[in-house]
This record gives sequence, structure tokens and C-alpha cells, in this order.
Amino acid sequence: MESSTRRQATRQKLYEAAVTLIAEQGFSATTVDEIAERAGVAKGTVYYNFASKSVLFEELLRHGVGLLTASLRDAARKADERGGSKVDALDAMIRAGLVFIDEYPAFTQLYVAELWRTNRAWQSTLAVVRQEAVAVVEGVLRGAVDGGELSEEIDVPLTAAALVGMVLVAALDWQAFQPERSLDDVHAALSLLLQGRVGGGQPLTGRA
Repeated sequence: MESSTRRQATRQKLYEAAVTLIAEQGFSATTVDEIAERAGVAKGTVYYNFASKSVLFEELLRHGVGLLTASLRDAARKADERGGSKVDALDAMIRAGLVFIDEYPAFTQLYVAELWRTNRAWQSTLAVVRQEAVAVVEGVLRGAVDGGELSEEIDVPLTAAALVGMVLVAALDWQAFQPERSLDDVHAALSLLLQGRVGGGQPLTGRA
């Protein structure tokens, strides 16, 4: 039997191989043989870890969005530890999202594409993990409303989804059409949008 650590490492290789191949040629065109070859493992290893290609992709989505969620949560926590406002935490989360997307562009492209499909076996799983990511932003937004930083008129669930969507789409646009711009540049532009559209035009506090 594989040890837990070794199996985790094997799964990571399979995730990386699958996300690259599927981004290149689509889910239907990608075979288990190709995933195994790209990962440098035997075909049987794929089926030892995942019952099917669909299960592999479902777990890939769960794994990737889980990493994003953890990154957002960590950014908010660190902003709070620095004594920043809730809007500072939202700004830190925007940057964390951009960093994640810059590190995992192929996964982000797949995730955004799959959000709009309705006939996939993993649709319910994707809805659950998406909500986990949005819920992190919702929690910070509610804290900002409760603390008087943001208006009570804000629709928290919709605003949280809009912020996550803004970062995803803006980052993909940045990579596809404006790759010469730096991450700092893109973050600065989205920070201004956060201040003007969500923060009522008030300057962010506690920023260097």
C-alpha cells in the first residue's frame, strides 16, 4: 500500500497532468492514458487513485478551489492580525486571488469554464466548493457591515460573488490580453474599484 504522503504526491502529479492536458485539448479529448503518461505513472496508478477520469476531474476541481479558499482565508486572517480594517482584508483577499490565479492559470481557466456548464457529473460538487470560497468573502463583508465600514444596504451574498467573479475574470483578461502588466499593477486597479464601488469611495486604511 502507498503511504499517505506518497499517495498525496502521486495525486498531485495526476492533478497537474490532468489540468494541463484538459486546458490544452478539452475534457472529452483527454484520455486516461495521456494523463498517466504526462504524470509519468502507469495507467493503473490513475485508477488506483481515482475510479474514473470524471472522478479525477471532480477531485481536481475540489482540490483547486480548496487551495483558493485557504489562500483567501489566510489573507483575511493576516490582515486582521495586522490590525487592518475589514476592507483591508477584502483588499488582501483580492491580491491573494490574483496570486493564486497567476500561479495556477490553467486551473483557473478550467474552473471558470466549468462554472457555466450544466450537464457535468461534477456540477453539484463544483457548486459546493464555489460556495465555500464565496462564503469566506461573505464573512468578511458581513464583518464590515456589522462594524460600520460598509453600508447595511449591501447585498452581502451577491457582492461576495461579484468580488470573486471580478478577480477571476480580471485576472484571466490580464493574462490573455494584458500580460505586460504586473501583478502589483492589476491589484492596484482592482483596489481602486473596491474603494469606489464597495467602500463608498473611502480610502483603504492601514495600507502601506
